[in-house]
Amino acid sequence: MDQTRIVTAASELARNTLEYGGGGRARIDVIREGVRIGLRITFEDKGPGIANLELALTDGYTTGRGLGLGLGGARRLMNDFQIESKPGEGTRVVVVRWH
Repeated sequence: MDQTRIVTAASELARNTLEYGGGGRARIDVIREGVRIGLRITFEDKGPGIANLELALTDGYTTGRGLGLGLGGARRLMNDFQIESKPGEGTRVVVVRWH
């Protein structure tokens, strides 16, 4: 179950990085916090950024041709979700799934 959630969230975020951010990079890290172990994936781009994060995280909202479920879906699939975006500078999304 965890593997499916991680792959689905990562696929959505990677697609967003390519399609909306013009490309970028992804980094995968195994992390430990006490007895917990997790997988942290960071996606970064230098694209146009997201002007309204609250709206972008709303299911059904899209600026493209998709269903508008990518960011919100990734947030629901992972245990931790952080997003930072500055118009004109790019976007950084960090997700964690704990095992």
